[in-house]
Amino acid sequence: MEIELTGLYKSYKRKQVLDKVSLTANPGDCVGILGGNGCGKSTLLSILAGVQKADAGSFLYQREDLLRNGKLRSEVLGYVPQGNPLMEELNAWDNLRLWYDGGAIRRELEGGVLEMLGIGAFLKTPVHKMSGGMKKRLSIGCAVMANPKILLLDEPSAALDIVCKEHIYQYLAGYKAQGGTIFLATHDIQELELCDQCYILKEGRLMPYSYDGDIHRLAGEL
Repeated sequence: MEIELTGLYKSYKRKQVLDKVSLTANPGDCVGILGGNGCGKSTLLSILAGVQKADAGSFLYQREDLLRNGKLRSEVLGYVPQGNPLMEELNAWDNLRLWYDGGAIRRELEGGVLEMLGIGAFLKTPVHKMSGGMKKRLSIGCAVMANPKILLLDEPSAALDIVCKEHIYQYLAGYKAQGGTIFLATHDIQELELCDQCYILKEGRLMPYSYDGDIHRLAGEL
């Protein structure tokens, strides 16, 4: 096993948000995290990304704890939060330049992930003038251009049209095929098809769930 979450706890005052959250994943796995609004999915991913601190627990990658090794975490992990992580006053190009050199951006615009996401169509548009879909596409582009080993995606297809959702799906399928590991919080049925294992997060506990295409059974579990 290359990736292991063990005993993650998180509470806010007296509310236990995460309680003994544990799982394992291999290279090429997509782990789906399901749950109702406010169940703690975003909290879990933000802890794994280093944005929030867990009260206890570990996130092991090749026996190194990414919760305590920020340098390694920044090298191997990409994160797309549910909210907007972009600099609002900057345009798409300038946001990308915060992370990558101009040559890399141009290469990706000419045949890579940025072309697939259609970001070339709004390179000079300030973030505060973008639609929700544009912001999400740019956030994904910023997260994946460095080819991270682990992707944390919090509802990545929210606010996207059908064509862009399909492009994202194809990218993630290819990412998995190359050995990347995905932790995916989602409500999207198509994205569930990518998942090799699924869990329902409810009342702080993570419970394995086998999705068989029955959305009514899933809704009942949630």
